[in-house]
Amino acid sequence: MGLRDFTIYDAIVRNARLFGNREAWVFDRRRVTFQQFLAEINRLTYGLKKLGLSKGDRLGVLSQNCYEFVLLYGAAAQLGAVMLPINWRLNPKEIEYILSDGSPRFFFVGPEYQTMAKDISKKMNYIELLITMGEKESGFTPFSSLLEEKGAVQEVDILQTDAYLIIHTAAVAGKPRGATLSQANIIASNIQHIATVGIREEDSYLHLLPLFHIADLALAFSIMHAGGKNVIMSKFDPELALQLIEKERITTIGEFPPMLGMLLEKLEGKNYDISSLKHVAGIDHPANIEKLKQKTKAEFWIGFGQSETSGMVTVCPYTEKPGSAGKEGPLVKIKLVDEHDREVEVGKPGEICVRSPLVFLGYWNLEEDNRYTFRDGWHHTGDIGRLDEHGYLWYVKRKAEKELIKPGGENVYPAEVEKVILENPEVAEVSVIGVRDPEWGEAIKAVCVLKGGSSLTKQELIDFVATRIARFKKPKYVEFVPALPKSQDGSIDRDKVKAEQGKA
Repeated sequence: MGLRDFTIYDAIVRNARLFGNREAWVFDRRRVTFQQFLAEINRLTYGLKKLGLSKGDRLGVLSQNCYEFVLLYGAAAQLGAVMLPINWRLNPKEIEYILSDGSPRFFFVGPEYQTMAKDISKKMNYIELLITMGEKESGFTPFSSLLEEKGAVQEVDILQTDAYLIIHTAAVAGKPRGATLSQANIIASNIQHIATVGIREEDSYLHLLPLFHIADLALAFSIMHAGGKNVIMSKFDPELALQLIEKERITTIGEFPPMLGMLLEKLEGKNYDISSLKHVAGIDHPANIEKLKQKTKAEFWIGFGQSETSGMVTVCPYTEKPGSAGKEGPLVKIKLVDEHDREVEVGKPGEICVRSPLVFLGYWNLEEDNRYTFRDGWHHTGDIGRLDEHGYLWYVKRKAEKELIKPGGENVYPAEVEKVILENPEVAEVSVIGVRDPEWGEAIKAVCVLKGGSSLTKQELIDFVATRIARFKKPKYVEFVPALPKSQDGSIDRDKVKAEQGKA
């Protein structure tokens, strides 16, 4: 541990000392104080150490939200291990790739995914142990057995700049990339959230989002760091969410479409008291945000960020500059550059580049990608925006090399969906684009040219895609056309496809 290092485990120890008997975590009937949280992390750390876990080893996690999940985050911070949380919405092949990329020694699995995990782990000799996050299951070590003994663990020499968390982003060239974050990244994100949003020890956060997603982690860690209470939902349920907001006096939530709309719809005609809400962070339709303002005094926070930046790097209340993506956080420097990496004038669009202690360490085992992403000493986000004269960022689009669609907050690259669609023998050409959608904010649309004599239906094509990649990546809309517009070099002109087919 360096003289100037401060880790996530340090924050947990501090909170146990300052807020000892206050509630830190609530999950189902379990209510855990800050002191109890530290004690259980210490027992888990001891159990993992006895199994031979070392600094730098990866811990794969495939589970719905649960208390054991956050214990793992704490133990990994103490041991210098690297968390590898996996999106449970992915299909087995995608999960298999992420495991092969991160090569975890231990694989922690929720009860819903045990059969799949067994099958996958048979192909991976680096997975030494399968550990169930639920009831004891044949072939799995019960999580509870790791907490049975108590003992001292020799302090591990950890720098806050060591790798701590790998979040696999959407597949740029057909394969996801592991954005590697350090404990320093998380600490910086915490401090920025606390300072910008005004998080205090009396605040409480409800996990509507999954614990594998940076949006949930950024808010959860910030609340914990400030001494507030985290209330865990295993999976989003609008009725249960309203009940918990009322019962636990929740002040803070994060959301992606259609969550807020579903909460507001469930609220109609009901007597749930959600007046405790102060902060709602995410992306949503102006109509939903306005309706939220009518129902509560909560501030809706907007911003721009990615897994690679540990969450939001620009942020502000929606009412401060509606339509914008906020302004630089106190730990962030942004510039916009043209295609030759020259800074553009105020008001002109350019690629959003970031310097900040929130910027990730790099993509796991992808040095060439890292050199390109971090060229000239800036993190190049692959997103286009413009800055106005007051310093507010206005999002424009993604760079062509990083075309991205975000249905319900998930990241989907068109190239990945196009590759799968072209595996269908009846499809000659395809262009996949994002279109505005009232339910999901943005939805996937596939514009296809079929081969002569094809009788393929739109639903058959949607079902075809759904069997090959995660279901959230399947097109919601399909359009069959006689031809796709082409550029001079003969490639599909994506901008013209958007202009012609950019509606649902």
